[in-house]
Amino acid sequence: MALWERLPVWVQARCGLTPRSLAALSVVLIVAVGFAVQHFWAGRPEPVRAPERVTGPAPPVRAASSGPGPTPTPVPVAGVSGAPGPSPSGGIVVDVSGKVRRPGIHRLPPGSRVADALAAAGGVRDGVDVTGLNRARVLMDGEQVVVGVPGAVPGGAALVAGGGGSVGAGGAPVSLGSATVDQLDALPGVGPVLAQHIVDYRAQHGGFRSVDELREVNGIGDRRFEDLRPLVRP
Repeated sequence: MALWERLPVWVQARCGLTPRSLAALSVVLIVAVGFAVQHFWAGRPEPVRAPERVTGPAPPVRAASSGPGPTPTPVPVAGVSGAPGPSPSGGIVVDVSGKVRRPGIHRLPPGSRVADALAAAGGVRDGVDVTGLNRARVLMDGEQVVVGVPGAVPGGAALVAGGGGSVGAGGAPVSLGSATVDQLDALPGVGPVLAQHIVDYRAQHGGFRSVDELREVNGIGDRRFEDLRPLVRP
C-alpha cells in the first residue's frame, strides 16, 4: 500500500488497479516463477553410468507353462526300460501248441506276431526246425500256433489232403473268420496273394457273415468260388 501511494498519479490512473488486485497479481507471478524454476531444475541433464558387462554361464531358464493347468506328465512308451507294457485288456488270445516249452493259452497285446507268441510260450525247444514258420505274421484273436508237429500248417491248425482238396483238421471246413494266411494258402487254387486278400477283406468288413460273401474278395471268380465253397465256412 505504501508503495502504491508513492507512485505518481498518472501511473496509478494508467494501471487502473486497486491495491488488492495488484497484490493478487504479485502472488500469481511469484507462484509462476516458482513452477518455472522447479520445471527447469527437474529437467536438467544428469550423467548416466554405463551398465557393467557380465561374463560367465547364463542361469538355467525354466520352461514357461502355456496355461494355468498342471504340468503334463511324460507318457510311458512300450518297450522302453521302466515303462509298463500294454494292458492285457483288449488283447488277443492264442493257443500255442507243439514243441514249445510252455504250450497253452496265452494272452498277447493287439498286433502281436507269431514270434511274440513263441516268446510267451517260453520259446521253441532245442533242435526244432522252424524254417517253414512265418514268425513275422500278425496274429488274430482265437488263433492256434502249432510248432514242430508233422502235417501241421505253420501258424495254424493242421491240414490234411482229402479227395475233394485240402480241408481243416479232422475233415472240417476252414473257418473264413479265423483262418490264417497259411491255412487259406493250403486250400486248392488259393495262393499267398489271394489268401492275403481274404484276410484283408475280413479285417475291413469285420469277418464273413456267409460263405457267399467270399465272391466279393478280389481274385475269386465263380469257378474258384464253387471249388472253395464246400471247403470253407463263415
